[in-house]
Amino acid sequence: MVDRPRDLAERMARRRKAAAEAGEGAGDGYLRETFTLPRTAARERAQAFFARYPKAGYMSEVEHWRELPGGDIQFTMRRLRSAD
Repeated sequence: MVDRPRDLAERMARRRKAAAEAGEGAGDGYLRETFTLPRTAARERAQAFFARYPKAGYMSEVEHWRELPGGDIQFTMRRLRSAD
């Protein structure tokens, strides 16, 4: 059976919908963790995250961050599920 581009698009849409319904976020394959910590603790937590999930293997990154009115930092780290 030859797949048409439309078949592929429909299959991808079903997977995205199933992932969203299962609570897996955007269904893009990344896992996200959000933290709210004082500045020093936030920096340490991000460094520990990168030590555990290296950028090269997990495409880890700080996806979003902001400073809250009280001085705490809220940030979201993302990584791929597996490096394999």
